[in-house]
Amino acid sequence: MTNKQQPTSNNARTAQATEIETLANNLAQNLKYLRERSGLTQSKLGKVAEVPRSTLANLESGCGNPTLSVLARLAGALSISLEELITPPRGMGKLYAAGSLPSERKGSRDEVIVNRLLPDPIAGMEILRMEFAPGASFVGAPHKPGTREYLFCESGRLNLHAAGERFELSPGDVCAFHGDQSHSYTNPGEQTTVALAVVVVATL
Repeated sequence: MTNKQQPTSNNARTAQATEIETLANNLAQNLKYLRERSGLTQSKLGKVAEVPRSTLANLESGCGNPTLSVLARLAGALSISLEELITPPRGMGKLYAAGSLPSERKGSRDEVIVNRLLPDPIAGMEILRMEFAPGASFVGAPHKPGTREYLFCESGRLNLHAAGERFELSPGDVCAFHGDQSHSYTNPGEQTTVALAVVVVATL
């Protein structure tokens, strides 16, 4: 009977060792990603969490065996839960299929297609792709005081009217202007115009 139980015991130890290795790898990847995302070096994170830098280096290499106290201090320093340190790492990138991001039509005849290019909110910034049918135009709403807008003409031609000034953009041109004033866009050509607008919203 003893001989029959031995393989089960060995299998259990092997499974346990595999699980520990997996958790150590999860911790290594998550810790490095979260630390770099926070703009911290190993030394800076170590000071905040009161953990030696050498310990952090071992953990990020997957060789460490941290105590619960060390994990708790690291999670607190990174403002995350303990679970986020040891769960399987999330993918660093995500593909957004065409048409999955917000889109709307502008202009009197809906001849301007405006697509938002930032799937995740970024404080104070917005990036738009605008597609103008021939002859299409629309008036942009003024943004908060102090906002700057950068308009890039990718193809076709585009006329911009901003605060009494008129700018004619050809492919490759960029126009910077105050987005907190009245402004409008017009495609004067006979072909579709594509433009990108980067709006930097004032935060004060």
